[in-house]
Amino acid sequence: MTLAQSSTPLTLPDHTQLPESDGTFVKNFQEHPQSLVLTSSIRPVLARLHSDGQYCIGQDSGIYWWLTEPPERGAEAPDWFYVPNVPPLLNGAFRRSYVMWKEIVAPLIAIEFVSGDGSEERDRTSPFASDDSKAGKFWVYEQAIRIPFYAIYEVQKASVEVYELVANHYEQIVPNERGHYPIEPMGVELGIWQGQLYYQNLPWLRWWDNDGNLLLTAEEREEQEKQRAEQEKQRAEQEKQRAEQEKQRAEQEKQRAEQEKQRADRLAAKLRELGIDAEEITDI
Repeated sequence: MTLAQSSTPLTLPDHTQLPESDGTFVKNFQEHPQSLVLTSSIRPVLARLHSDGQYCIGQDSGIYWWLTEPPERGAEAPDWFYVPNVPPLLNGAFRRSYVMWKEIVAPLIAIEFVSGDGSEERDRTSPFASDDSKAGKFWVYEQAIRIPFYAIYEVQKASVEVYELVANHYEQIVPNERGHYPIEPMGVELGIWQGQLYYQNLPWLRWWDNDGNLLLTAEEREEQEKQRAEQEKQRAEQEKQRAEQEKQRAEQEKQRAEQEKQRADRLAAKLRELGIDAEEITDI
């Protein structure tokens, strides 16, 4: 293993030269929709935080932190991560991977979805423990990449652990009164939500705002807008019906008034025939 030397930055490979996959595959069918949920629901928040569009999100994308042989040995691929204040494209193209010695800026948060017993996601093994030691995920995120927030989500246990980097070491965050974990730089909270998404009723990892309002996915926002439009349509229809009823009532009042006038005119005519002045009767 050889650590990249800062004196030769121009010779180091970039994302186009490093492998974008180590040949492994996603371990279960829930991971992909879970990533979609996280990304889709956080997009409006990130759009407000980054009006210039300078951020990127990785999903099962490699983060190269150490130049080794083979190259994949010096990379980790979080199931989901977010990097603030970096361009979404490099040279007009999507990144094949995230290369720390080229990018400089570390992700703000990395999230791992546990498929096994969680030991891989909590592995603190240092690559310096022995000549053939492979660095554990936990160690890499904490000591090498230094990601400020690290979350470990276990769908089978309906739980999530969130760690914050404090004084160069991860400290587990205590949930707030809502059972959520604040990610202050993003102005959001992370927690578990039980419900049906993509035809799967599961405990999903979701975002909330700081007031405890669930951040909706694009599909949920679309459905919400659809329901709101339908409610507006129903209200407009009700208003139309009320206006029509008012019009009918006004017309009925007009007809009644006209009928009363006609009766009064007939009575006055009859009285005149009898030689009686209707106004004199009125004055009595």
